Amino acid sequence: MRLADRTAFITGGGRGIGRAVAQAFAREGARVFVVARTASEVESVAGEVRAECGEGAAAHAACDVSDPRSVEEAFAAARAFLGAGPDVLVNNAGVADSSKFTETSDEFWRRHLDINLTGTFYCMRAALPPMVERGWGRVVNVASVAGKTGAPYVAAYTASKHGVLGLTRSVASELARTGVTVNAVCPGYVDTDMTARAVENIQAKTGRSAVEALEAIKRMSPQQRLVTPEEVAALALLLASHEGRGITGQAINVDGGTVLY
Repeated sequence: MRLADRTAFITGGGRGIGRAVAQAFAREGARVFVVARTASEVESVAGEVRAECGEGAAAHAACDVSDPRSVEEAFAAARAFLGAGPDVLVNNAGVADSSKFTETSDEFWRRHLDINLTGTFYCMRAALPPMVERGWGRVVNVASVAGKTGAPYVAAYTASKHGVLGLTRSVASELARTGVTVNAVCPGYVDTDMTARAVENIQAKTGRSAVEALEAIKRMSPQQRLVTPEEVAALALLLASHEGRGITGQAINVDGGTVLY
């Protein structure tokens, strides 16, 4: 039980990676508070966790991480459930849409930065002071291999994830002596709804079938497959644990070898 007596606040917790993280953490003893914009999704995930790990293992709230007031309200609800600020913060909420750069609107650009980058900032700002005061804490930011590279049609997404990596490294350096670690996980294509939307975009732009589009995505990885949410959750679990205390300021890929730095 690597997270026995620990508590965690997980954004984007209603599906995919966030759901897998909530389940993995609870199985290792953590009490989890899951949030997302769609209340019904996090309600379902919290219910799944309670059914498996006990009635007090999980709670949920709706939260728009791009809205500072919504973040404050969610953290207040989490403190009421957990008894204090969370020991672990997992910033997983995100958006990934595609657009030609020359057709990228102000709204499209702001939406990616507001949710992916500024939302991460808001949640870190809320979570970190109690961690620093206790002398123990873990922040795991779910970024992307796009935060290390560039790709066509995803300039806004890529810029936001580069920003997440810069934020991660800067705060990790600032807090290195406090007992708090700050790291980023950088998945490649994961078997989630986000990849399903990428398949739809490829279909729309190229006329390929869904099967052909998915196979094209798989071929981008040397392992010729999608990463599973559980694989990303396993890395997040390590970074959240006592065993991960020597890892901070890092951006670790989970991508089947697609990006080698």
